[in-house]
Amino acid sequence: MGVRGKAAMEIDPQRSALMSRIGPRDTKPELVVRRLLHRMGYRFRLHRRGLPGKPDIVFPSWRKLIDVRGCFWHRHSDPACVNSVLPLTRRDWWSAKLQGNVDRDARNLRVLADLGWETLVVWECETRNPESLVPRLVGFLGPPNTKSVHKSIGDKIERKARKNRSF
Repeated sequence: MGVRGKAAMEIDPQRSALMSRIGPRDTKPELVVRRLLHRMGYRFRLHRRGLPGKPDIVFPSWRKLIDVRGCFWHRHSDPACVNSVLPLTRRDWWSAKLQGNVDRDARNLRVLADLGWETLVVWECETRNPESLVPRLVGFLGPPNTKSVHKSIGDKIERKARKNRSF
């Protein structure tokens, strides 16, 4: 490889350090969903090793799981999502890398379905408004076990609305 080719492959050490800190678990979007589920009264397991892809949130007795995906890393296909933009540098490498993630996700979903698991995918951009996730989560999981859950969530939304109305 010539000098020119080698220079094109050099990676900015600052960017490399930033990217290396991104981990596969306990991401901010995942924590938002976990806190919301817990506040609603659901109890779950995390990152089950025996399942393909080690899903983020697992409900073993219901054979249901929730996979919280980063829009960039998993190529969210919604045109309204601004997080799923391909980087301008090293486009070929990023394209192959991210497509591999998408292919692996699809393969894991197929295997999980064959094993009898139902999966709900929650995207990072959807976690920006957690209250809007509540109906989707309840629709997937069924009503939570506690009766006070709906009241506490309703109270929180009502307090937020009052706060926004005050001058």
